[in-house]
Amino acid sequence: MKILVTGGAGFIGGNFIHFMAKKHPKDEIVNLDLLTYAGNLETLINVNELPNYSFVLGDISDRKFVFDLFEKEKFDVVINFAAESHVDRSITNPEVFATTNVLGTISLLDASRTYEIKRYHQISTDEVYGDLPLDRKDLFFTEETPINTSSPYSSSKASADLFALSYYRTYKLPVTVSRCSNNYGPYHFPEKLIPLIITRALDDKPLPVYGTGANVRDWLHVEDHCCAIDLIIRKGRIGEVYNIGGHNERTNLEVVKTILSILNKSDKLIRFVKDRPGHDRRYAIDASKLEKQLGWKAKYSFDEGIAQTIEWYLSNKNWWENIINGEYRKYINTQYGDCR
Repeated sequence: MKILVTGGAGFIGGNFIHFMAKKHPKDEIVNLDLLTYAGNLETLINVNELPNYSFVLGDISDRKFVFDLFEKEKFDVVINFAAESHVDRSITNPEVFATTNVLGTISLLDASRTYEIKRYHQISTDEVYGDLPLDRKDLFFTEETPINTSSPYSSSKASADLFALSYYRTYKLPVTVSRCSNNYGPYHFPEKLIPLIITRALDDKPLPVYGTGANVRDWLHVEDHCCAIDLIIRKGRIGEVYNIGGHNERTNLEVVKTILSILNKSDKLIRFVKDRPGHDRRYAIDASKLEKQLGWKAKYSFDEGIAQTIEWYLSNKNWWENIINGEYRKYINTQYGDCR
């Protein structure tokens, strides 16, 4: 297959390219990324020289560019990872999220319809469901849970989901959608909770935790997520939504303390800060549809996955130190000129 991966220089998209290059070495992968602040081509150094991989610099919301690319490359499958994804940034600047996450998705859907793509897969998030109460451990998000967004970020992702599903119903475009819980693992940009805590704790810097740290997330190792996506694009039923969760619920404070324990750092580094506006209380995914229909099962427990992730950050300091000091932008600019 010839696969377009949008947002492949980001965290999940980059891991997916590594996963596919190893598992399906005969598939051709084209990585389309705008290389905004979270796009890091150093993530893909190990696949750059593969004959079945290529990178294209571009914006998914630029319709002419997207259509020209589809005309040239004749893709079989499109997997849309490209998104603005940081909730705090969406609260500060919602318009950027609407442009990329909504209009960019529509651009890809229109091109996929015009050029008769065999499968369009939309990467989404469990945040479109809103949140669950902390005192109801029996409740989980299913694919039938009503959309009830809490932030501009999740609202933009929910809108993209609905557009994708509407293109299946209206135009019969072969669409699938997956909604995942919080990912963690290698190549995670250091503004997100787990890599932020790891990198700051290593330098004995204060560790900011929103509110009391009681908010609960269901943590999914990024490799388990990649495996699920691969199954969905090959065997998933068109027009369907699939939830992907790790069955690893932890409070934010538990996550922070687990990292500190593994690194032999003191809890005194923790600093409780003013809570995020509209902060969702609990996410918990019911992934039984994916498990029963496609035979998927998460491989990583949180304890195993977080230990592996910390080891990766300890062994790859240059990668995240280059992000923190801005050096990763120099690599990108050397390769592709003055990018964002």
